[in-house]
Amino acid sequence: MSDCLKDKVGDVLLPGDIFSFEIKPEKVICGPGLRRNGDEILVCKSGILRHKQPNMYWIDSQQKRYVPAKGESVIGIVTAKSGDIFKVDVGGSELATLSYLAFEGATKRNRPNAKVGDLVYAQFIIANKDMEPELVCIDSCGRSNGMGVFGEGGLLFRVSLGLVRRLLAPQNAIVKELEKVFPFEMVVGMNGRVWVKAQTTQHMLVLANLLESCENMTAQQRQALFRRVADGAS
Repeated sequence: MSDCLKDKVGDVLLPGDIFSFEIKPEKVICGPGLRRNGDEILVCKSGILRHKQPNMYWIDSQQKRYVPAKGESVIGIVTAKSGDIFKVDVGGSELATLSYLAFEGATKRNRPNAKVGDLVYAQFIIANKDMEPELVCIDSCGRSNGMGVFGEGGLLFRVSLGLVRRLLAPQNAIVKELEKVFPFEMVVGMNGRVWVKAQTTQHMLVLANLLESCENMTAQQRQALFRRVADGAS
């Protein structure tokens, strides 16, 4: 057991590791891979311990299957409509539900125009192992805030969950460097799905290949690759 999380930041941790506090600790926010149990913090996923000021900790791991978490925004695919509920594939172990009233301005008369096969950008409001995951396309103020049905004319593909977290980080270098290659629009879901739209289909395929290939590259290798592609496109 260890009495200080900060000592282990950057180290590889395994499920079953326990952190205990001999004195009452400051408030600690446990992210993915960590679970609070009284005055102990349990590790439930293998990976590298990360820290964000002031007191947030999580496990950075390379898991393949997405596990829904409350508050995360994802890209889903509408697979069926059952009464007043849409069934949405989010890449998890089961389908999520999305009510037709969970859209901005939706009423019983003014229903959203979502069809089977459409893409939706939505957020989890219920996500635990004992209940069916539930999505909404509005924030706490009832505004869409960028969520809803989208995706016409773009390309959807999958990347690793680790790369998604890097793309969603503030001031991410990968996105800034990609913007110098082609003008494009991009939507990133925490479930490993990325949607891009560019001027031509060829540009969209190039962007998808660049994102998939840059995961295991160093910054120098990635910048050199992007420069070669930009020079070839000009």
